[in-house]
Amino acid sequence: MSQPNLCVLLLLIFSIIYSVLSLIAIATIILYGSNPSKSLGWILIVITLPIGGVLLYVLFGVNRREFKILTLKETEKRRLYDSNYLSKSNVDHSFLPTLKQRKLANLIAKSSNFVALEGNDVTVLNTGTQTYKLMFDKLKKAKNYIHIQFYIFEEGDVLDEFYKIFKNKIKEGVTVRILYDAIGSMSWSNKSIKRFKNIGVEISPILPIKFGSILFNLNFRNHRKIIVIDGEVGFTGGVNISDKYVRSLSKLGIWDDEHVCIEGPAVQSLHEIFIKDYYFATGKEVLLEEKYHKSIEKKGDKIVQIVASGPDSEYSSIMQQYAMLIYMADDNIYIANPYFIPTKSVLEAIKIAALSNVKVKLLIPAQSDSKMAKYSMYSNFKQLLKVGVKIYRSPNFLHSKVIVIDNELASIGSGNFDHRSFDQNFEANALIYSSDVATEIAGRFEKNCEKANELTLEEHESRSLGNKLLEGVFRLFSPLL
Repeated sequence: MSQPNLCVLLLLIFSIIYSVLSLIAIATIILYGSNPSKSLGWILIVITLPIGGVLLYVLFGVNRREFKILTLKETEKRRLYDSNYLSKSNVDHSFLPTLKQRKLANLIAKSSNFVALEGNDVTVLNTGTQTYKLMFDKLKKAKNYIHIQFYIFEEGDVLDEFYKIFKNKIKEGVTVRILYDAIGSMSWSNKSIKRFKNIGVEISPILPIKFGSILFNLNFRNHRKIIVIDGEVGFTGGVNISDKYVRSLSKLGIWDDEHVCIEGPAVQSLHEIFIKDYYFATGKEVLLEEKYHKSIEKKGDKIVQIVASGPDSEYSSIMQQYAMLIYMADDNIYIANPYFIPTKSVLEAIKIAALSNVKVKLLIPAQSDSKMAKYSMYSNFKQLLKVGVKIYRSPNFLHSKVIVIDNELASIGSGNFDHRSFDQNFEANALIYSSDVATEIAGRFEKNCEKANELTLEEHESRSLGNKLLEGVFRLFSPLL
């Protein structure tokens, strides 16, 4: 066969393969896409990017909750684990004071497998310095085991202090286990990891990038931040392990974040999240032993419910939690979040609340660590400002993931208001049913708004045409951010 004819044949084969793959991808998008505008965007990507568009869709766009053919074995294994170890029966939330709160707790119990639990002591932590100080104090008191998982471990003074504490505790016979996200902690050097292993710390990556599991691992990250000490003390929130929470390392300055320390029965819910992630990260069943699943004595008077969500969940539990909280509000909604890129349903819920004369305030950072996320976030602001939502830009890099409703309910955790946290990341929030705690957080939120710069509709409308175009472009990519 001559060279020209061979080229024509290869081109024909390529065209047939491309056409077949594109048709399959488009059919999948039409049949299983849950959002029309998102589906249209993926169809355009598949059509305009030969082969690459199909690959991008398979990696980042498939609705794995709906498209059973591409529901990965890893997801099915995790759901089977939930049915065996986490499913709750005979849920009773009658101790909650209002019907609204009972409905919220029932929703989360059914979608996330964790019930609301009485008898907890809750300490809200407002800065990195405050958070690490209490972490270190509690870690030094550990007697049996320390279980830690974070999205980001970065080398520096903070990590060095963890190392010193672990070294001493291991000498005392305490077992230390660490889980870290393979992408989030990419900067954590093998030398530093080996240093921890050499003193006896058990360290395992979560979702490492491997050829056989790349479809599951590449786009789905474990964004949780959890510490459990002896099954009695737990931490969760938005703070990672990094010096940027205690000193300025870039033009963003010191990162401003909130975390929470819990003592009491709700710690077991946090621990069950860690145990599940540990099992799938290591394949070891040691934490399935009964001694790691003991009931915990009451330590306070706060009701706490842990909300866990991920691509293995049957439902978008974090999104449902936020949407339900917004619909429950009668007086005020305070949201602090660095990546406010909500789904259409959550955006509509906020607009409905504002139009119903609920006071809605949104606190975001004036500067972002992601220009794409910032432009995408600002693309929603016109419609929010028009219905009366107040938007404040914090001079600090605000990294908190907080929502407060009517000074009665507050949520602190790792879940952002974006597509990634709703559908693609493994997240964990602590929902606190306490007017005392909610009022404390709301008071601090109001003070932060006073220090921030309010964004008005007039100012937003006057932004440059270039910014408007960039906002429109990156809005199309919001499901990937």
